[in-house]
Amino acid sequence: MSSPTREHPTASQAPTHAPSLPGTTGPESGPAAQPVRRAGRWIDHWDPEDATFWRGGGRRIARRNLVFSVLAELLGFCVWALWSVVVPLLPAAGFDLSLDQQFWLIAVPSLVGATLRIPYTFAVPAFGGRNWTVVSALLLLVPASALAWVVTRPDTPFGMLLACAALAGFGGGNFASSMTNISFFFPEAEKGKALGLNAAGGNLGTGVVQLVVPAVVAVGAGVHLERAGLLFVPLAVLAAAGAWRFMDNLSGVRADYRSFAVAVRNRHTWLISFLYIGTFGSFIGYAGAFPTLLKTQFPGAPMQLAFLGALVGALARPLGGVVADRLGGARITIASFAVLAAGAVAAVVALHTHDFALFFAAFMVLFTGAGVGNGATYRMIPAVFRAGADGADQLGVARKAAAGCIGIAGAVGAYGGFLIPRGFAMAKAAYGSLVPALWVFVAAYAVMAAATWAVYQRRGSALARESI
Repeated sequence: MSSPTREHPTASQAPTHAPSLPGTTGPESGPAAQPVRRAGRWIDHWDPEDATFWRGGGRRIARRNLVFSVLAELLGFCVWALWSVVVPLLPAAGFDLSLDQQFWLIAVPSLVGATLRIPYTFAVPAFGGRNWTVVSALLLLVPASALAWVVTRPDTPFGMLLACAALAGFGGGNFASSMTNISFFFPEAEKGKALGLNAAGGNLGTGVVQLVVPAVVAVGAGVHLERAGLLFVPLAVLAAAGAWRFMDNLSGVRADYRSFAVAVRNRHTWLISFLYIGTFGSFIGYAGAFPTLLKTQFPGAPMQLAFLGALVGALARPLGGVVADRLGGARITIASFAVLAAGAVAAVVALHTHDFALFFAAFMVLFTGAGVGNGATYRMIPAVFRAGADGADQLGVARKAAAGCIGIAGAVGAYGGFLIPRGFAMAKAAYGSLVPALWVFVAAYAVMAAATWAVYQRRGSALARESI
């Protein structure tokens, strides 16, 4: 689930007083000035806002948990994106798949991962952050093993192949629980930076897997696709072992369903979720489709370059947060949609002229726009819900609503990872070209930019005078 992330924020994206993550309340504080431990690596007293507590051991514990959370989340994103790099290689392994079937295999992990984000968030207060990190890391053994098994059997029915791809959605759910867990460990003044580092670890996983897997499966004669899955079996075990040995559970963390209820009733939650489909959804959707697009549209092009798209998108996210802090999230969100539309138009021209260099450059523009938009859109959330709040009580309600919005938008936005590959597939099936899909994406970006302007920037609108 996205948090003030990603699938999420950077240090510059989160507000100085960042809301708690969706559906949860922080651990209870007590009179102790040091963490109070008990069996099972549970910590019964955790008060990072107490400066003495923080300096006396709290910071060290929080940073240790952050390191192993980042490693586990990076692995989760790698597994979530695994089929994006395996699918273009399936024909070389003997699979006879239509382009529509290939895009189904790319899209389904995003569909499952987006759906799992909200329940994964509530798993942290239910089981403990350290315990759930262990469980969620071990769950990655299922999609990794299933992939290693199925890619060695070219006669596998497509339904079974699709079911194995769907299991990769476990990796997408990991993001939500990881962000929720880390939000509890840090004081408000450092929460943005911590969540930014945690989010960056996840987003980079897409580029890492697209860089590493093609090299691993090509070692030696032939194509050994089973290695793509086997590679992550020991890594999942190591991530689980690291979480078991070095992470902690915080007691007193409770599920807070009221934050979701407040957010659900607020129209801004759904508008921001819509916008996040255009930003984070574009990032994960284009990242999943890009290797297959290169392979099918430009067969002679080096597919090894595909990882650069996800890398550019991940690195552009902090830039979006930094610029949005200075110029306003709404303005930069509108600008990011303009960049996305320009990239899509350039891709249309490249397909008409069959110009690989232009096509590749167009997608770098798309990834840049998506990454910047990720940071800017999440920068808007606390400002939107804080607008008009007066007094401690109203600010408390606003923070709950913002927290719920973060969770809902993170889940809804991830569905873009399903919509974009399926859009390409439907355009190809109906028109024999990817171009109609790109024009639909351009229209969607125009609508999203117009909606952002009308609600948050238009002179005379209720929020025009706020720093959104």
